Amino acid sequence: MTRRGYRRLGGSWHKALMSSSGQPSATDAFTAGVVRCLPVGLGVLVYGLVFGALTAQKGLSLAEATSMSAIVFAGSAQFVALGLWTVPPPVLALALATFLINFRFFLMAATMDRVIGDWPRPRALLALFFVTDENWAVTMAEGERRHWGAFFLGTGVVVYASWLLATVLGYLIGSVVSDPRQWGFDFAFPAMFLALAVAIGRKAPAPLVWIASAVAALAADRWIGGSAPVLLGGLAGAGVAALRAGGRRAP
Repeated sequence: MTRRGYRRLGGSWHKALMSSSGQPSATDAFTAGVVRCLPVGLGVLVYGLVFGALTAQKGLSLAEATSMSAIVFAGSAQFVALGLWTVPPPVLALALATFLINFRFFLMAATMDRVIGDWPRPRALLALFFVTDENWAVTMAEGERRHWGAFFLGTGVVVYASWLLATVLGYLIGSVVSDPRQWGFDFAFPAMFLALAVAIGRKAPAPLVWIASAVAALAADRWIGGSAPVLLGGLAGAGVAALRAGGRRAP
């Protein structure tokens, strides 16, 4: 990470995050990622409370709810799984719904070669577990810099810890509040992503990509529904971005 990037954290943080050689180390980058993602972690904590409360109302135990968040670590897929949850659980339907909803992570993982491509393969594959919508957006909004992978890992740890904590707290709240959505907690999810989208758009303006994603997502929501808007919107944006990149490289 450049000196300019670390100055965003403030004067005291700037001094604390510089190694003795004057160049940011991997530890510095990890710490910067943690600090940079703390506001996002608060947003994850808010809508994670809704998920935790719903698990309690579905009859899951605290251990089951916490294990789901710790192992699956995919908020949208977990919400859908709760909607399909019965006893016994419909395993095939759950697996198919999870695959469709989380297919967007294939697109995100394809971009991570720029971030952790120089890591050993086992370490890189393990790090991909921490890819989420939130910290992927934060990492890409920061832009390429020294020890970018360590920065990404710092953001992932914040989101993971926030999601686990929210599941536990939400589960406890679920026994007191019948529907946490009546307090507007569920709006934290779209509000946070709107803020992240604006940040990315300012750093790397690409109006055609945004328009293609929006049109595809709105059309999918109108005529298909389900998780199709997320998948098709992402594919449309990625396709336009790939075409633009190919056009720039063409002689």
